[in-house]
Amino acid sequence: MIRLYHFPLSPFCRKVRLTLAEKRLEVELVEERYWEPSPDFLRRNPAGKVPVLKIDNRVLSESQAICEYLEESHPQPQLMPRDPDLRYEVRRLCAWFDDKFHDEVTSKLLYERVNKKVMGQGYPDSKNVKFGASRIKYHIDYLGWLLDQRRWLAGDVMTLADFTAAAHLSCLDYISDVDWNRSATVKDWYAKIKSRPSFRTLLADQVPGFPPPQHYADLDF
Repeated sequence: MIRLYHFPLSPFCRKVRLTLAEKRLEVELVEERYWEPSPDFLRRNPAGKVPVLKIDNRVLSESQAICEYLEESHPQPQLMPRDPDLRYEVRRLCAWFDDKFHDEVTSKLLYERVNKKVMGQGYPDSKNVKFGASRIKYHIDYLGWLLDQRRWLAGDVMTLADFTAAAHLSCLDYISDVDWNRSATVKDWYAKIKSRPSFRTLLADQVPGFPPPQHYADLDF
């Protein structure tokens, strides 16, 4: 039995969900209100964060560590290259999205527009929203630059780097904060990721009070 404690619009949880689905591992999803942590949840992860993956008798936390554990324990299909240089590039890009993109964009748009209301923390900070809306342009341009040189973000094959980036962008697409017209290359790359069977459960997500736009689940958006 594999159980994932998650929040639907957490990019870190989505990253783990995509990895599990790509590796065809059946998982029970348990939605966790991590901002109101229960004693049971804090026992599972004293940091009070999602995702938390319970697999067999192990309880795992931190999305990158979880994904690499799954890669090593279930190596097929391969999401991390064997070549050390390519593995470095995958990890670098995972960190880019989980750290820099998250700090400059995800936290400024998704958390201000959705999380604050869900958590009862007030109204969006317009300065943060404006900053995030400005910075996402830079990141899309960087993605476009990478994809002009490579078939996928980290090289010639699809890797965990692609799923990490798609996890963040899918959350922002849920609230219509991605300008797909800015880069045809990035849009085509996301369409390929979005069309994978592993993405289906993400496209079915619903957050009460925040219906997704019509194009969100459209594979021909």
